[in-house]
Amino acid sequence: MNKSVFADLRFSLLLLCSIYLVGCTDSALIDTSTEITGKNWSYIKRVTFPVKIDNANKLYNVYFNLRHTADYKYSNIFVLIHQRSPGLKTITERREFQLAYPDGEWLGSGSGNLYSYQLLFKEKYKFPKAGTYVFEFEQNMRDNPLREISDVGIRVEPVE
Repeated sequence: MNKSVFADLRFSLLLLCSIYLVGCTDSALIDTSTEITGKNWSYIKRVTFPVKIDNANKLYNVYFNLRHTADYKYSNIFVLIHQRSPGLKTITERREFQLAYPDGEWLGSGSGNLYSYQLLFKEKYKFPKAGTYVFEFEQNMRDNPLREISDVGIRVEPVE
């Protein structure tokens, strides 16, 4: 092989690797979770996440992240989602998320004894204005504490 062909091959390989890495970049503003102590999520243990929105002209998908053990005894979960907006009234909504098929098979991705979910609750959402928004998640099931909940979190990503 002459040096020119080798240099072209090396450049092509470098270009392909660069395209691959750019294509795999996660554009989420935030994707984080908080561990629930003892896997017992109490009503009074709200989980809070600040989210900084710089561009209110974009659309965003907002997800509720959840992880539970295989011993979680329900096929769903009810959650109160409180959204505090800069200079605006706090919005609270009650959402139900299905976690299993009717036959009991979990819908989440499993790893060992844990099942993980990213559950969309705001699709193509336009924040009213730029600023820091605070999302607060509160379990709203009959059981208190709600057992076998391992982690709760949020993911906010711009719609491409």
